[in-house]
This record gives sequence, structure tokens and C-alpha cells, in this order.
Amino acid sequence: MSTGTKTIAVTDPAAPRRRGITRYVSGGGAGIGMVPFSLYVLIFMGLPLYEVFHGAITSDSGHLTLQNFSTIFSGAQYWTPLENSLTLSAWTAALGAIFGTWLAAAVVASPMGSLLRRVVASASGVLAYFAGVPLAFELIAAYGRPPGGVLTTWLRGIGIDLYSHGFSITSMLGVGAAYTFFQVPLMVILITPALEGLRPQWREAAESLGASKFAYLRHVAVPVMAPAFIGAVLILFGNAFSAYATALALVGVTIPLLPAAIEAAINGNVLVNQDRVAFALGVEMILVVAVVMTVYWLVQRRARRWLQ
Repeated sequence: MSTGTKTIAVTDPAAPRRRGITRYVSGGGAGIGMVPFSLYVLIFMGLPLYEVFHGAITSDSGHLTLQNFSTIFSGAQYWTPLENSLTLSAWTAALGAIFGTWLAAAVVASPMGSLLRRVVASASGVLAYFAGVPLAFELIAAYGRPPGGVLTTWLRGIGIDLYSHGFSITSMLGVGAAYTFFQVPLMVILITPALEGLRPQWREAAESLGASKFAYLRHVAVPVMAPAFIGAVLILFGNAFSAYATALALVGVTIPLLPAAIEAAINGNVLVNQDRVAFALGVEMILVVAVVMTVYWLVQRRARRWLQ
């Protein structure tokens, strides 16, 4: 007498559907899914880029020319805004990186769910994108122009007169202070995941092998954090370099910055028929941002290779 066992196969009702999706993606469905995004990039990035580059290398009559670029590099009228924008972007990115990393380190060191962590995370998410005209209005109301705004008047009442020391919200220092308001929280958002990636086991292992805190920072923490920190600084630089509305609302075109120079050339505030020069300034700005993003891509590529 023999007994037999009967095997009952349990099938997943969703399996044929998943196999169908897999065949669809491997058969070119992913490319079809990219069509809407590609159209979006073409319409909202490709066409404007074409218009800017085409306008920069053509004259009003439609002939190819490099006269527009010769104009922006031949005198201080258009060279100074580039220098000011690069300088302003560099030192505001540095300040944002220093104070943002410091604040992010304090947040990461705090317990999960602590009040500091919740407040900083919420405030950074809001303030990182609080720029433009609302930020300019807030700063004008707080600091104002001489004799001052709400904050400067209150400080004068307790014996601190900011304007007697040469401070003005409408100066280059004032514009930089305004940029720092959104640079610091943006740095917190960018660098916090990298700080959280530093595992406590690495520090414990280094200390068990006799390494000091400085040695741990030098040989472990800093090399691991360097790519993320450099990439975040580059993003801060590009963010400040392309900022437009905050500076325009604060100082208009009284301080020569590259975005303000483009606006003045387009609107003919200084010279008429300078829209082609504005296109050339736009190309100049695009190239600077492209260089920054290329360096950022190289840093991230090297970091990924090192982590593999």
C-alpha cells in the first residue's frame, strides 16, 4: 500500500500583473514614461535656453555676431556686476555653510523627537524658501532705512545704534545679511542627512584603537563628510548667484549685481536697445551656474565611487 502526497501550488494573483509590468518596462515602457517629463524640460528649459543663446549671438538684424559678448567684457559697466555677484555668492555661501553645519550638528546631537530637532527642522523647511519680496519687506520693516525700522529703533533705545557703525540694509553687507537668512536653513537641510550618516560605531572603533577626538575627525569624519559639505557649499553658491527678487526689492539697481544688470538692460533703464546685451549677460550667468553644477557632479561622482 502506498501513499502519495499532493502538492498544492499557491499562486499570487498579482504575479501575472507584476510580470506584465516588468515586460512593459523592459520592452521600452520606461522610455514612454519619460515623454511627459522630456516635454516639460524641452518647453520650460530648452526653449528659453535656445532664445537666450540665440539672442546673445545675433544682432537686431538677425546676423551672427560676437559684439554682445565684446560689450559685456569690455568695460566696468557689465564686468563689475559679475564680480559683485561672485563675491557676494562666495561669502554668503561660506557663512551659510559654517553656521548651517554648526546648527545641523547641534540638531543631530540632540535626542530624537527633542524640541530642538523639531523646531529647527520645521523652521529650516520654511525659511530655506522664504526669500524674494516677502523677505525684503521683513528686513526693511525690521532694520529699515535711517533713522531705522522696528528692530534698529529698539536697539537704539538700549544704546546700540547700528547705523552709527555704518550698517545699512541697502548696502552690500545688508544684501548679504538678507541672503544669509535663507542660506543657513538651506545648509541645515542639505548637510543633516550626511551628519546623520556618521555612525557612532566608527567613533567607538577609533577610540578603542587609541585615536583622539581630533584624529577621529581628521581621518574619519572629515573625509566622509567632505563630499557632502563641498556639494552643499556649491549649491549655496549657485543659490545666491541666481537670487534676484530679494536684492531687487532691497536695493533695486543701485548695487550692481548680475541679475539686476540683466533687468536694467532688458528694460532699457540705462541704455536703450540693449536686450541683446542682456541675453549675453544671461549666457554668462548660465555658464557660471553650469560650471558650479559640473564641479558638484564631479564631487558627487567621486564620493559615490569612494563609498562603493
